[in-house]
Amino acid sequence: MLKLHNKAGLASIAVLLTAIAGPALAEYPEKPITIIVPWAAGGGTDATARTIGKALEEELGATVNVVNRTGGSGVVGHSAIARANPDGYTLGLVTGEINMMHWQGLTDLTYRDYTPIAQINYDYAGVQVAADGPFDDLEDLVKTVGEQPKGTYTASGTGQGGVWHLAFAGFLMDQGMEPDRVTWIPSQGAAPAMTELAAGGIDIVPSSVPEGRSMIEAGRANSLGIMAPERLDSFPDVPTVQEAIGSDYQIGEWRGIAGPKGMDPEIVSTLEDALEAAYNSDTYQGFMAKQGFGTEWRNAEEFGQLMADMDERFGKIVEQVGLAK
Repeated sequence: MLKLHNKAGLASIAVLLTAIAGPALAEYPEKPITIIVPWAAGGGTDATARTIGKALEEELGATVNVVNRTGGSGVVGHSAIARANPDGYTLGLVTGEINMMHWQGLTDLTYRDYTPIAQINYDYAGVQVAADGPFDDLEDLVKTVGEQPKGTYTASGTGQGGVWHLAFAGFLMDQGMEPDRVTWIPSQGAAPAMTELAAGGIDIVPSSVPEGRSMIEAGRANSLGIMAPERLDSFPDVPTVQEAIGSDYQIGEWRGIAGPKGMDPEIVSTLEDALEAAYNSDTYQGFMAKQGFGTEWRNAEEFGQLMADMDERFGKIVEQVGLAK
């Protein structure tokens, strides 16, 4: 009888705990949510975060605050996301740099330190050159760079070991050249690099095509190709590298929403559903289309797999470029 009584007691306690936990979880979110952005206010990542945050507010009926935590080439902000309380109230717009920073010895953080929720953006690398520069098209660029002595040409668009540096190094290797055949000039981003390109200070900027929009529209720069599976709707005249030179090389910068490792699966599911609706909203899609930014959706499971795949890919490039530590 005692054994049966204990079973009944345990069952009663389980029912009671479920009753208590169920309503509390169902009320999520009960307070404002913070999205940490590891990059400066005013940039493309910041604008993407604020737009998806606004759309997410409309879906969840809760305040979503976006805060910038800059420094350390993205390390400071990404660290703040990973070390937050995994209660669903501190999230972050994580970027592809978490697939690069640890390989270069900048941090111990990897994609395994996060709970993936959804990918909302992917911007492919392009190849921008000055309108009055020496290259007529992408085939001409590859041929000329390959024929001239190593270091003849320069490229820029991010810091040493940043996404556009590694993307272009991988492109050069794809074309049978050394990853450092074109000298990389570190910069604070694509915008100052495009200005330097137009002024004749550098030869190539392998950033996303939208980041070169102002100089392209002003007639001071051309985009010779994009490392993407298809042309961008916002730049229909820019060919893919497959169309231009027959290469299947594709690479770029992803952005997505994630939280600290160890989040409650039910909260993750709630956020995943809300983010999918926010991603498909006119608020988000309209903004991204206007800016020319790429929209690409992956759910939590798919996003986690993308991070794992890209981590392995960038690790190989970092090693081949000679930046691994």
